[in-house]
Formats: sequence, structure tokens, C-alpha cells
Amino acid sequence: MRELVAFVAAGLVDKPEAVAVSAGEEDDTLLLELRVANEDLGKVIGRQGRTVRALRTVLGAVAPDQRQIRLEIVE
Repeated sequence: MRELVAFVAAGLVDKPEAVAVSAGEEDDTLLLELRVANEDLGKVIGRQGRTVRALRTVLGAVAPDQRQIRLEIVE
């Protein structure tokens, strides 16, 4: 999952070398934290959050065993 988020985010931003994804667990939920350069935050979020919402939808579709996945964008 981390690799998928990193791949998609790197394709969206101007500084792909600044993309970092960390993973953790909370109860039965996989928590992914995405970090990008400050000037690329808008590109990852998209207009009215459409881009990040679409990425969260993709993660939900490929989640193993209907596991919950939370994606957070960290400044």
C-alpha cells in the first residue's frame, strides 16, 4: 500500500524526491501518512479534495480482507 501511494503521489507533484509515505497500525486500521513538499500540497489534495478522495477510494478498493485504510496528508 505504501508503494502505491508513493507512486501515485510522485506522479502528481513537481518534486517527487520529497514524497515520503510512512505506515502504522491503529487497532484494525492501517494508517498511511503522506508527506510532500509544501508547494505540492495543493496538487495532492486537488480541488475541493477530489484528488485525495480518489486516492482514498482506490486504497479502499485494493485493501486486503476489507481492512480499513486511513490516508492522512501531513504538512
